[in-house]
Amino acid sequence: MAGLTAANRLYITAGSKELLELCVVEGGNRIGGRIKTSEFVGNRIEMGATWVHGIGGSPVYKIAQEIKSLDSDKPWECMDEFLDEPLTIAEGGYELNSSLVDPISILFKKLMDFAQGKAIEQDGVCSEFAQSYIKNGGLSVGSFLRKGLDAYWGSMKEQEEESPGFDNWTRKSLEESIFAMLENTQRTYTSAGDLQTLDFSAESEYRMFPGKEITIAKGYSTIVESLASVMPAGLIQLGRKVTKIEWMPDDGRHNQSLDIENGDGTKPVKLHFYDGSIMYADHVIVTVSLGVLKQGIRDNSGMFSPPLPIFKTEAISRLGFGVVNKLFLQLSPNSDEDGSDGMMFPYLQMVFHQSDSKLRHPKIPWWMRRTASLCPIYGRSNVVLSWFAGKEALELESLGDEEIIDGYSTMISNLLGNSKHLCNGYANSAESCIKFDKVLKSQWGTDPLFLGSYSYVAVGSSGDDLDTMAEPLPKMSNHSFNSKPLQILFAGEATHRTHYSTTHGAYYSGLREANRLLQHYHY
Repeated sequence: MAGLTAANRLYITAGSKELLELCVVEGGNRIGGRIKTSEFVGNRIEMGATWVHGIGGSPVYKIAQEIKSLDSDKPWECMDEFLDEPLTIAEGGYELNSSLVDPISILFKKLMDFAQGKAIEQDGVCSEFAQSYIKNGGLSVGSFLRKGLDAYWGSMKEQEEESPGFDNWTRKSLEESIFAMLENTQRTYTSAGDLQTLDFSAESEYRMFPGKEITIAKGYSTIVESLASVMPAGLIQLGRKVTKIEWMPDDGRHNQSLDIENGDGTKPVKLHFYDGSIMYADHVIVTVSLGVLKQGIRDNSGMFSPPLPIFKTEAISRLGFGVVNKLFLQLSPNSDEDGSDGMMFPYLQMVFHQSDSKLRHPKIPWWMRRTASLCPIYGRSNVVLSWFAGKEALELESLGDEEIIDGYSTMISNLLGNSKHLCNGYANSAESCIKFDKVLKSQWGTDPLFLGSYSYVAVGSSGDDLDTMAEPLPKMSNHSFNSKPLQILFAGEATHRTHYSTTHGAYYSGLREANRLLQHYHY
């Protein structure tokens, strides 16, 4: 998104007039990066970027409107047709009513609203505790949430600890597990595998657009295809993986081989490709993921020659970059072939015993236990979706289809084995009624072109590091007389201070760097 946005802007403004010579090099065999629309059993689905986060002012929404991508005759992962409340089931098959779930959900929302700098009701517990957390120098969103839960319990001591009437579950253990379920959803929003690593003070800098969150009916990939469509054939080169970027820093360490091989040395940047070919450039806008940059600054990586300066590598090291994966499963058709009378899978929220509990069902695999939900991709779809974050997301990438189906079958039989919500009156149980045929999963963590999903501000980092990510090289402030400015520019979601982790953040960063070059040439 960042690279194509930059190229689009540069081409329309100067490239089409032949004032600039442009080239987009892509390591993979498709455009779009972490935007990847795909298909699964006849449905259009997103393997990567899924949501337009707020339609008020979003450039992505504006493009989708202009190219008429918001409606489709083909079924797609619309996720907005849920008319029913979620069905929340605790391990062991116990349906939790709203009197148990709502107080914890309301508490969690108030805590997150406070952390994100939104106005919250002055409701005593939350505001008093939150102010004291800040005063005492609290660091992470994770510790803030857990201390908030403790404060809530402290305020409820007067109430009798009534039993919820479920074997092995106390009210407090249920509340903690409901809270953990909500934390697990937050992990997928932020890509922080552990919310204890998510910086508290930076959370309030993150900005959302107003309005509802939607998906793109014709697919997110139509956005990048639209950006690319203005450029002539050949300008975008696929399968061109860059292995090294040589540049001339502004400290006297000129790379002699660059000068000699390039004749008069007029172009200060030399790109080396996987196939041994090279390309010279005046400027390069680097839009690889933060995960690839993290690998690129490791010892002996040689991605940049000479290596990036310390101010840049320290920012890259401090910022967080997590893994979030999606898992799609196809439900087997039940004995009623008429879809209108067939099974309608609920929007299922899953509440599991905590990791230190001896009451956990031994056959529900560990990698499923921090998955918060399983829900259809639209109202009566036979495709259901779960989100994974952190080490569970990485584990998912290593599992075979049968192992995934077995894990989900075990979980479903435990949670929904006696559910009256499924099978529409059939005598057989959910255990025999619900089967899975096919699976499709994303694998962002192990893909060498990405090495993860999106960035977050980790404890020990700050919004300043996101600004540092965006600084071009050589550093602007100290150009010598012979210096060649703007050799390496950086764009991508991890270079935007307030919209990191989003496609619109990547879009804005691409515009920013294109405009930087256009201003440099006074276009």
